[in-house]
Amino acid sequence: MGILDQASGIGSVLLVGDYGSGKTEIAVNLAFHLVAGRSAPGTCADSRPLAIADLDLVNPYFRCREALEPLEAAGVRVVVPPGGQRYADLPILLPQVRGLLQGTAVMSILDVGGDEVGSRVLSALSTSFDSTRHAFWFVLNTRRPFNDTAAGCLKTIRRIEAASSLRVTGLVPNTHLMDETTPEMVLDGVAVARQVAQELGVGIAFVAMMQQVAGRMAPEAIREPVLKMRRIMVPPWLRRDIPKTGPDFFRSRPV
Repeated sequence: MGILDQASGIGSVLLVGDYGSGKTEIAVNLAFHLVAGRSAPGTCADSRPLAIADLDLVNPYFRCREALEPLEAAGVRVVVPPGGQRYADLPILLPQVRGLLQGTAVMSILDVGGDEVGSRVLSALSTSFDSTRHAFWFVLNTRRPFNDTAAGCLKTIRRIEAASSLRVTGLVPNTHLMDETTPEMVLDGVAVARQVAQELGVGIAFVAMMQQVAGRMAPEAIREPVLKMRRIMVPPWLRRDIPKTGPDFFRSRPV
């Protein structure tokens, strides 16, 4: 079963995890993956329209709205605050997000804030979930503090579940150290994720890694589906050659 099969029929994909796990990079890359090659622009595997929104009300530096222009060019609906609030560092929870969670006509990807603090916003939306049609996936990076063991990951997951009033339904291993990532690190992270998945009684939705790392791994090294990612989200302190954040960044770096 591939990533497209995993997503088929799902109303919403919610990505949660600790800070630095890579949720936003995965959310944006997953959106491009789901619409790639579709006969109708902006539709996902089962021909429904695709939308993406961030629920990260804590960290203003990595938000999927920063990739608004290339996402919209691919036909993905990006749910953002209107007008001048689009890039404001404000804890804005849009009413349109609740609508995405209540319906299934549109598939949505939601990038949720890190740790239990960022996930707490979901408790206010939990009544909007169709529990049979949503995926609540924990992004696991074993190179982050307190998540380097199965026990540590389980502790983080329990905190997020308690804060969000939801239960994790799958895992997305994304073990990395940015440009220092090695195939061995990725494989170690997958091994831990398998332990966590067994303990929770859930599956691994897919394994995320950068394309250059995937290119250094044997095809049979990982039995789960693999999302090969491109670097799209760049922190503001590395945008030295770009005068503005937001869509201006992507005008010179097409996806």
